[in-house]
Amino acid sequence: MIRTTLSIAVLSVVMVSAASAQQYVYPAKGQSPQQQQSDEAACHTWAVQQTGFDPAQPAAAPAAPPPGTTATGTTAGAGARGAVRGAVVGEVVAGDARSGAAVGAVAARGQSRRQNAAAAQQAQQQQQATTSQGQTAYANARGACLSGRGYTVK
Repeated sequence: MIRTTLSIAVLSVVMVSAASAQQYVYPAKGQSPQQQQSDEAACHTWAVQQTGFDPAQPAAAPAAPPPGTTATGTTAGAGARGAVRGAVVGEVVAGDARSGAAVGAVAARGQSRRQNAAAAQQAQQQQQATTSQGQTAYANARGACLSGRGYTVK
C-alpha cells in the first residue's frame, strides 16, 4: 500500500514537472524571429552553465545493481545464511534441522529479493527526482535570462 502511494506521488511529480517544462516565449519588445532565435540559443547555453542540466542530453543511465546479486535477484549467499539459521531454529524447536534449513533458505532468498527490489526502486525514484529538479532549475534559469532580454516567458 505504501509503495503504491509512493509510486503514485512520484509519478505525479514527474508528470507535473514534464508539463511545466514547456515554456512559451513572447517577444515583448518587438524582437525579430532571428533575434529571438539567437537570444533563445544564448539563454539555453547560459542556463546549462548555471544549472549543469542540459535537456538536450539524455539522462545518465541508472547505476548498475550492486555486485553480488544473482540472476534471481537475490544477494549471493542469502540462501546459505538462511539455511544455517533455519537449521538451528528447526533443530531447537522441532528437532528437524533439515526442514528448518529448507524453510530458512527459502525465507532468506525471498527477503533478499524484496530488499534488492526496494533498493532498485529507490534508486530509480532518486534518478527521477534528480532529473525533475534539473529540469525545473534549467527552466527557471532560461526564463530569467529571456526575461532579462525583454521577453515574456510563461
